[in-house]
Amino acid sequence: MPAHVDSIRLVAAASLVGTTIEWYDFFLYGTAAALVFNRLYFPTFDPFMGTLAAFGTYSVGFVARPIGGIIIGHYGDRIGRKSMLVLTLVIMGVATCGIGLLPTYAQIGPWAAVALVALRLAQGFGVGGEWGGAVLMAVEHAPAGARGFYGSWPQIGVPAGLLLSTSAFALLARLPEDQFLSWGWRVPFLASIVLVGVGLMIRLRIVETPAFTRVKEERAEAGRPIVEVLRTHPKEVLLAIGARLAENGSFYVYTVFVLVYGTQRVGIDRQTVLNGIVIAAACLLVAIPLCGSLSDRLGRRPVYLFGACMTALFAYPLFWLLDTGSTPLVWLALVVALVFAHAPMYGPQAAFLSELFGTRVRYSGASLGSQLSSVVAGGLSPFIATALLPYGRGALAAYLISMALVTVVAVSLASETRHQTIG
Repeated sequence: MPAHVDSIRLVAAASLVGTTIEWYDFFLYGTAAALVFNRLYFPTFDPFMGTLAAFGTYSVGFVARPIGGIIIGHYGDRIGRKSMLVLTLVIMGVATCGIGLLPTYAQIGPWAAVALVALRLAQGFGVGGEWGGAVLMAVEHAPAGARGFYGSWPQIGVPAGLLLSTSAFALLARLPEDQFLSWGWRVPFLASIVLVGVGLMIRLRIVETPAFTRVKEERAEAGRPIVEVLRTHPKEVLLAIGARLAENGSFYVYTVFVLVYGTQRVGIDRQTVLNGIVIAAACLLVAIPLCGSLSDRLGRRPVYLFGACMTALFAYPLFWLLDTGSTPLVWLALVVALVFAHAPMYGPQAAFLSELFGTRVRYSGASLGSQLSSVVAGGLSPFIATALLPYGRGALAAYLISMALVTVVAVSLASETRHQTIG
């Protein structure tokens, strides 16, 4: 087997394992916000307002993501991709384990919520800096005709992390209610420290990307990457923000808000909804690399636009199927939404956004566009959707459609990047 093939497979595997662990950490919070935090950290509110408050702290993690993207991206473009990936993994692991050890409102009063917000900020900072480095390690190592496929490997870490975190909660949710609320919910958070140790061993084995190595050898690093990317690629940053809006916003509606909608509005057992998310996440493990590979053949834009259009077309049927309360139909709704609407956007995304920027500022550019969008999309979508809950499925569908329309416009205005050189 050629050495470069063996190398890219090692890099792809390392990117997958590392991002799986980081997203496992990040998604644990979302599930806990929907099921636990409103009762343990905001018990003075009624259930609806407590859920809104819990999702408010959930959104804080997204506010920190652009900050992590800017700071970590700066050093990723100055020092290298690999070292930043090690740093972000440690940050995420410590913050997640800290949440698992955190006293509740009953023990320390309002300071419990303050500490929860601080640890969520650390999570957001870590994952905001991690994404750009993980996808660049894969994309910059990949052969020119397979960047969509190999770039999708760190993206697989999202459903893999979702699968692990939701499965952990689904398993522990079988405990009696008092045991689950007293200690059961903490176990998945504390288990993160073991996963981080495994991830570090793997990430320390990979080498720096060829593209960045050439920049270092030529002493051509950007002095102030974030300033340079805003000066030379402002259009690309805006297009990246728009491209992510539907993908990121709808994903958290499908995987976080759906727990609130199913349990509080429809009256579905939480285990049924959690199992549906697990099934859909398992399907994404295949759908994401398939869509990434398709983008190598058909182009980034056609595949991405298909996903955005499906997000709009399936917005109303999604909530209609959930409203039936039928377990098979609820599961079908989640699988269709994630496989046919989300995956066609998320599979090509790593290659698409990376190819928009030059090597000197690629970490900063891809991170900035991606993470700024995450604030208004993924960070606010469960909160906005919960606020729209009293207005019914029509308002919720309109919210998804509006995000999809922005993404359709942004991707339509972007250039096709499949044949772009990234050296």
